[in-house]
Amino acid sequence: MKQIALDIGLSTGPTMQNFFPGPNRPAWEHLNLWLGRGGAQAARSPVPTYLWGASGSGKTHLLKAVREALREQGAVVGWLDAGMQEPPAFSEAWAAVLLDDVHLFTAVQQQAAFNWFVHAQTLQRTVIGSGDQPPAGLRLRDDLRTRLGWGHVFALAVLSEPERRAVLRQAADARGVFLGDEVMDFMLTRFSRDLPSLMELLDLIDAYALQTKRAITVPMIRAMMEES
Repeated sequence: MKQIALDIGLSTGPTMQNFFPGPNRPAWEHLNLWLGRGGAQAARSPVPTYLWGASGSGKTHLLKAVREALREQGAVVGWLDAGMQEPPAFSEAWAAVLLDDVHLFTAVQQQAAFNWFVHAQTLQRTVIGSGDQPPAGLRLRDDLRTRLGWGHVFALAVLSEPERRAVLRQAADARGVFLGDEVMDFMLTRFSRDLPSLMELLDLIDAYALQTKRAITVPMIRAMMEES
């Protein structure tokens, strides 16, 4: 029963809706336009898009959000990240190719990414990639690096602490939940500070508070941790 209580508020995963743009709004708006969200007609240009920035800046969130949005539209995509040791062959059924954390790609993964890129360009399909460096700084094979850099390139920034606080406050207000300064300080100092983790934590706290009928305080959060 305790585990069920904590599972109620789990996030459904990265989406375009639950990405908080902040300083990264240009990249977010670009991808929304490409997807045709917000009533706009999809602008499915085959020109590649590359996102770069430090860990926690939202690169993977945006790529997974694009994948989810395309799935909702009935499309399938090619996805490659550093954890996939044996990349599959390119499929003509893919609506787009998504390459996450390319700076970590092995030689085998780079070969697959280049192969996917060539096929995608031939079929006028978009490639969206991400890495921790601008294209010129990537330690990849030249033909892959240059292709990642010839389209739209967006630098992503990690949200500052005041921005994270503002996002938490906004998300809590949307739920009708009050987060006092002491609770906010506790969340930002005792847990992972990246935004997706903070949002998931807020979901858990909100669900636990509703089930136990307690106000959200530091002792309540400690009790939730002890029961998890």
